[in-house]
Amino acid sequence: MIIRDKVVFVTGGASGLGEAVVREILVSGGKTVILDMSEENGKKLAAELGDRTTFIKADISDEKEMADAVAQAVNYFGKIDVLVNCAGISDASKVLGKKGPQSLASFSRVINVNLTGTFNAIRLVAEKMALNSPDMEGERGVIINTSSVASFEGQIGQVSYSASKAAINGMTLPLAREFAAYGIRVMTISPGLFRTPLLMTLPETILNSLGEMVPFPARLGRPEEFALMVESIITNPMLNGEVIRLDGALRMAGK
Repeated sequence: MIIRDKVVFVTGGASGLGEAVVREILVSGGKTVILDMSEENGKKLAAELGDRTTFIKADISDEKEMADAVAQAVNYFGKIDVLVNCAGISDASKVLGKKGPQSLASFSRVINVNLTGTFNAIRLVAEKMALNSPDMEGERGVIINTSSVASFEGQIGQVSYSASKAAINGMTLPLAREFAAYGIRVMTISPGLFRTPLLMTLPETILNSLGEMVPFPARLGRPEEFALMVESIITNPMLNGEVIRLDGALRMAGK
């Protein structure tokens, strides 16, 4: 798929990996919908980037809010060609902590946002994509989800987060197989340690030590590198039904 003039819907698009995707798509001549819970960040970014971008505030895990957001995006740009799911949250809780078992509510919250929210966006956007006119390859859309290396090597305290991301990996192939009939590809990117807002709250000394864990390049990933992978997936029609690790050969230790 050629990105120029395509409409790319980015959840979690107001910061971090999602923001980098939004910026890269615009450089490539596309149009972007920024979906995020942060109204301040979203409106500020949309104002900076101009009329080829619009911001919509919505909770990815809320059925009505997402349905309204997708309808609003289609009304604004006329279609959605690509969905990039970057929205997500983390949790650092031991199942058996000092104060007793991990609360079911904390586990459910991570699953609800990361997994159910991702599925919610997919089902609603795919319905609109299926109505797009096919290109010369018969392609109508591309869906790209964000997983994590924690889906493969989850650390202590990451049970809920790892479970949510592993499930996203597990959805990739069956979705790609089902959506093939509509000319919609589905891919998942599994990033390692990247310079996201969550990590950037840590001291620089800790950031450097985390970067040294990566075999090569021995540093934290840059959001722009994640965006380049998104661009590659969109433009290469043979990329379908796969999970791509983007981690510099990192393999996480137990803790």
